[in-house]
Amino acid sequence: MQETESIPGYGEQERELTTDVSKCPSCGANLVFSPEEQALKCNHCDTVLSFQKARTEEQDFSKLLETQNAWSDETTVYVCNNCGAKEIVPRESIARHCPFCGTTNVVETQELSGLKPNAVVPFRITKENAVERFKAWVKKKIFAPREFKRSARPETVDGAYNPAFTYDANTFTFYQGRLGRYKTVTTRVNGKTTTRRVLEYFNIHGTYSSFFDDVLIQASGAVPQKTLDKLQPFDTNNAQEYSQNYMHGFTANQYTKDGIKCWEEARGAIGRMIKEAVLRKYTYDVVVNFDARTEYSDVKFKYVLLPLYVGHCTWHKKLYNFFVNGFNGKIHGKTPLSPLRVILAAALGAAVLGGIIAVVVLFVL
Repeated sequence: MQETESIPGYGEQERELTTDVSKCPSCGANLVFSPEEQALKCNHCDTVLSFQKARTEEQDFSKLLETQNAWSDETTVYVCNNCGAKEIVPRESIARHCPFCGTTNVVETQELSGLKPNAVVPFRITKENAVERFKAWVKKKIFAPREFKRSARPETVDGAYNPAFTYDANTFTFYQGRLGRYKTVTTRVNGKTTTRRVLEYFNIHGTYSSFFDDVLIQASGAVPQKTLDKLQPFDTNNAQEYSQNYMHGFTANQYTKDGIKCWEEARGAIGRMIKEAVLRKYTYDVVVNFDARTEYSDVKFKYVLLPLYVGHCTWHKKLYNFFVNGFNGKIHGKTPLSPLRVILAAALGAAVLGGIIAVVVLFVL
């Protein structure tokens, strides 16, 4: 058996995890979840094994207040069921590749610390397809250097399930505020007609009710919320009930922000959406102030694992990360910029703007 690897900062009290490795009944090789088959598949003999699937249901918000939502302070030790190696790992790991034999080990649900995941959006895009989508995406980046677009190849692409919480809620909002809109005033002074713009203020107040469905909040610091927003949608309404079968062949983590913290962020997002919806009812140019008090009812949640391919490539010794939505193939990331292309675009924009101004001046004169 291999020696246990240690991670600085973890306690001395150890808790061994029971893990699961699925073996092919025909040849004994490891089974992995196939995005194409939506089943377990043996990449050695092509055996395909289906498993029972079911759509998940939202859970009542009160479940987030239960004691099992708290993290344990114990050190977590992964025991690889394939080769027997032991490894100390972060407590939020659900599935990871064994560093000694490469097998994906999935933690048994009852062994997980904190709240257990109840939903998963399965991978539907294969790793190979994600790579091809990345290459096509790079070619469309206008400001990327030509040589980079021609030769960009991802150095690593790994499929990883990312933890998130979704929230449903009925809302009823009392609001009040003060807005302003410009109007043109025409006056005649000493026989001359002049016009000027003045800001006219008016008060607003009222109520607004709405239902919010599957407000998605990132529950891990590994991927920024803005990145996750740009990769949506993930079709969380049709998320499947969590099963270890979906994890085989991929890595997966639990949350590092719990459901209560994520609910606070969801309320902030809902508040912004309510404000935008209310203001759309009025014609205005300036918001002087806007105050709202929102009541929430029938709040439900899902703790869901989202499919992401995480990759990177290097250009001139600098790392550029990218993310691919494992459900629909949508991509977000960064690429290097060509200074020459940026300068030319800025010059072209300035020339176009100058031409528009010239035409306007000539028309006025």
